[in-house]
Order: sequence, then structure tokens, then C-alpha cells
Amino acid sequence: MNNRIAWAQKSPEAYKAMAGLETALSKSGLDHSLLELIRLRASQLNGCAYCVNLHANDARKAGETEARLQTLSVWEDTEFFTEKEKVVLAWVDSLTLLPVHRAPQHQYEALLKHYIDAEVVNITLAVATINAWNRFGVGFAMMPS
Repeated sequence: MNNRIAWAQKSPEAYKAMAGLETALSKSGLDHSLLELIRLRASQLNGCAYCVNLHANDARKAGETEARLQTLSVWEDTEFFTEKEKVVLAWVDSLTLLPVHRAPQHQYEALLKHYIDAEVVNITLAVATINAWNRFGVGFAMMPS
């Protein structure tokens, strides 16, 4: 039983602000499947059970395969992801584990080889947004139903 604050009910403005970031991402032109991989990977790293469940299901709906979903946590060791996806996943790992990785220049440059500037900004927005959602999910002990 979760006895923590139902944060979205207690602060609708906080939820509205988060939803606004999602609206911006939905208009970004980034592939929906890529967005779900970003969300799922960051949620795995942050240990957000609610978000892992939600985004694994959303990724399936976006066309992701079970093999890719089951190996996302070890993406560097598989052949299931393209080079273009791998540079994004490396960026997700670095920005999510910021004190450890510090967003290295070589990863930034790798992104720029595959994506235009606006896409890099929106990929970074996606990482920042899911990390914020994860803080709500973990902080308020949200659980999948």
C-alpha cells in the first residue's frame, strides 16, 4: 500500500507543467519508438517501476520487438540496435547518470553525426523530461497496476 502523496492530485499545476513538456515532445518530429526507448532506458536506470512498466507497454504499442525490449538494459552488448539508436542510448545513460558520466564531448559529437541540431535538443528534452517523471514516480512510490 502506498501512503505517499498523490502528487498530480495535490498539485495539478505541477502535473500540467510536466504534461506541457510531453506536448512539446509530441510535436518534435522524433520517432515515437525512439522516444519510448529513451523513456524506458532512463526509467530502468532510475529504478522507476511505474515508468518501466508504462514505457515497456507503450514501446510495444509503438512497434518495438520483445527482443529489443528485453535487452535494452544491456543495449551495448547486443546487435539489436542501430548505430543511430546506440548514440541516443549512450546519451540517455550519460545524462541520466550525470554525476558519473558528465555528458562527454565524444557522445555529443556522435549525436551530431546522426541528428540535426533541433533533434539533439529534442532528444535531450526527452531525457530531461523522463528523468523528471522518474523523480515523481520514485519519490512518491508509484507502482504499476
